Amino acid sequence: MTPAATVPSGPSTSISITPHEVWRRSRGVLLAVLLLVVAATALAAARSGDQHGRLDPRSADRYGSRAIAELLKEHGISVRVVTTLREAASATGPDTTLLVTTPNLLTPHQQKALRTATAGMSGRTVLLGADSPSLDTLAPGVRAKAAVPVVARAPYCALPAARRAGAVETGGVRYDADGLDADACYSAEGLPSLLLVHEPAAGETVLLGSPDFLYNKRLDHQGNASLALQLLGSRPHLVWYLPSLTDPSVTGSTADDDTDKGTAGGRSSFVELIPSGWLWGTLQLAVAALLAAVWRARRLGPLVHEHLPVAIRASESAEGRARLSRRANARDRAAASLRHATRTNLAPLTGVSPRDAHAPVVLLPALSARLGPARGDLSDLLFGPAPSDDRALVLLADQLDSLEREVRTS
Repeated sequence: MTPAATVPSGPSTSISITPHEVWRRSRGVLLAVLLLVVAATALAAARSGDQHGRLDPRSADRYGSRAIAELLKEHGISVRVVTTLREAASATGPDTTLLVTTPNLLTPHQQKALRTATAGMSGRTVLLGADSPSLDTLAPGVRAKAAVPVVARAPYCALPAARRAGAVETGGVRYDADGLDADACYSAEGLPSLLLVHEPAAGETVLLGSPDFLYNKRLDHQGNASLALQLLGSRPHLVWYLPSLTDPSVTGSTADDDTDKGTAGGRSSFVELIPSGWLWGTLQLAVAALLAAVWRARRLGPLVHEHLPVAIRASESAEGRARLSRRANARDRAAASLRHATRTNLAPLTGVSPRDAHAPVVLLPALSARLGPARGDLSDLLFGPAPSDDRALVLLADQLDSLEREVRTS
C-alpha cells in the first residue's frame, strides 16, 4: 500500500517562502502605495477650503472667479451659484443676468430647456466659449469660427461697455453673425471674439470666445475687470450657472428629443455624454498602445547557445530552477520534471528499456514485480495529476525519492 501522505518536517527547502522573503518582495509595492496615499492626502489638504473649480465664483485659486464675484457684490449685484438646469431656469427674469460657464457641456435637451426659459424674459444670457455644439440652439444664426490665442485686444466697436473698458485680454472662439442685430467687438483676423446679440423676444445674448479675463489671475490686467463688471453687472441679479454631468436633467428628454434621437425614452447614451476631447485622447492612447505592442513583439531572432563562463554546481542549478518555477507557479512543470526523472532512474533498475520508461503499461507491471503486490498502485504517484499547491509538490518529491530508494534496496 502507498504510505500515508504526511508533510515532512525539517528545515525550509528552496521552494518554501519565508516571512522575510515575503516582506522583501512586497515592501516596494507597499512603499509606493504609502507614498500615493500621503501625496493624495497632502494634495487634498492643500486644495481644500478655497478650492472649488475653474470659473467657480467661490474659488480663490488662479483659475477661479471669486475676485469678480466680490467686485460685483461690492457694486450691489447679488451673485447666486447654481449647478442644475432646474435652478438656472427658475432664476431667469428681466432683472437677471444668467452666466453659463460651459454651454458646450449641456445636452441638446438641456439647451432647448434653457433657451425656452430665457426666451421673452428680456434678461441677459452670457455664454462662455460657446461653440458649434451649443450655438445652433442657444444663439440661432451665429456661427463659430476657428479659435485664436488670448491676447490684449482693442475693442474696435461702438458698444459702450467695451469702449469704457478699452483693451481686454480676449480671444478663443470667434463668431460670425451676418444678418443679426449684434455688436461685434475685439476682432481677431476679421471676426469678433465678443458678440452681443439683441433679440427682442429673448433679451440679450452675450457670446465670449474665451473666459480667461474672468480668472482671478487675469482680472487686474488691462481692462478685464471693467468689461467683466459691465457685462455681468447690467442687471441687479447674477445667476452663475456651473453645468455638471451629475445634473438629473442630463438624462431628461422631451417628445421632440425622442423624435430627433429615435431612441426609446430619448435618453442620451453614455458615449454622447463623454466630451469629445476624452474620446480623442482615448483613441490616441489606444494607437500608442498598439504601436508599443508591435514594437515589443518584433522578432528577436533565434536563441544563441553560449557556454557558461564559470562552472555551476548541480545543487545551485537545481535550486535556481526551483525558485524560477515557484515564482511562475509552475507546479505542473515541476511535478512533470520530477516524475520524468524518477521514471528514467527506475527503468534500468526494473529491467525496462529507456524508450519504455514513460509507458505506464510497461513500467508499472515491472515495478509491481520488483516490489511485490503489497506496495499498491503507483500510477497516481508516477503518472498522476499536478499538485494543487507547493506543500503537495514537496510531498510528491519526498514520495518519489522514497520510492526510488525502495527500488534500489529491494
